[in-house]
Amino acid sequence: MSTHPVNLSDHESLARAALDAATWAYVQGGAADGLTLQANQAAWQQLPLYPRVLRPLAGGHTRLTLLGRELAHPLIVAPMAHQRALHPQGEAATALAAAAQGAGFVLSTQSNVPMENIAQLVQQDAGRGPLWFQLYWQPSRDTTLSLIHRAEAAGFDALVLSVDAPVAGVRDAERRHGFKLPAGVSAVHLPPTTAPAEWAPGQSRLFDQLLLSAPDWDDIAWLREQTRLPLLLKGITHPEDARQAMALGANGVVLSNHGGRTLDTVPATAQLLPAVARAVAGRVPLIVDGGIRRGTDVLKALALGASAVMVGRPVLHGLAHNGALGVAQVLRQLRDELEVAMALCGCRTLGDASPALLTNA
Repeated sequence: MSTHPVNLSDHESLARAALDAATWAYVQGGAADGLTLQANQAAWQQLPLYPRVLRPLAGGHTRLTLLGRELAHPLIVAPMAHQRALHPQGEAATALAAAAQGAGFVLSTQSNVPMENIAQLVQQDAGRGPLWFQLYWQPSRDTTLSLIHRAEAAGFDALVLSVDAPVAGVRDAERRHGFKLPAGVSAVHLPPTTAPAEWAPGQSRLFDQLLLSAPDWDDIAWLREQTRLPLLLKGITHPEDARQAMALGANGVVLSNHGGRTLDTVPATAQLLPAVARAVAGRVPLIVDGGIRRGTDVLKALALGASAVMVGRPVLHGLAHNGALGVAQVLRQLRDELEVAMALCGCRTLGDASPALLTNA
């Protein structure tokens, strides 16, 4: 295959060739049988577009306003852990590429590069997209609060709390290949992991130990009071959870099934989007991820009610085979495809994307 990728599938092939089998299993694997992982991408592909013709397109653009900030386009890099396992520069390369392309960037709690370093790299770029910090709830509120205060002090624009993974999913591929982080690669925001405590026969390590500190809705209410930053909840899939999030003051909702990496057989996000969009009803931004591989996928997401999309694995593919340049290529190609899809569907701006694009009624 050519080393000059022309679409996101090419980046995936190049990344697979660049990574060992265990690291590829970590990047690409899903939970259990991978049914949700496969469904995410297929669901966008199976939605037909019904284009309109001869509409005025001059002066068209992909701009939008999100949480009070004007963005060049609706692409945001999803939070993804341990990027130095794929490339020596890790999250630094990804953040720089996102800023250069005007894309949003969400830094994972499990980053291998400190949040302060990332903020210093991109904050002075006037054309950058939003810089958000993804938060995993920690065993104590004090530890959680410490991460929040660091993100505030570093200049992050918002917090994104992942709420769909109180424990890791059953990831067969990672276990089968024995994936381990390379030497010298660690989650720099978190203390070193310790061996699990022993538990008595008949006890559940999951329910009797690990889940004792899992967050609930009361913790969300507490968290909302602790920070001046906008708060988005990531991992919402049910309309009632979206309503509850807004009732407790969430400033945005991220519809996500964690890329099919946590609970298998959850429906594809494209299938879940209409119902969650009705629940949100435009009151806060609604962002969706999962299986976005083409500009047509982005346009369909917006037509179904999303404000923007997060892009995950394709960014890692670009990073793995070509560092920051690979990430920049992924984002630019996806944006270019979005513009082409808009033009061919008769959409001059993102506001023209509506459910009418997906029906010929």
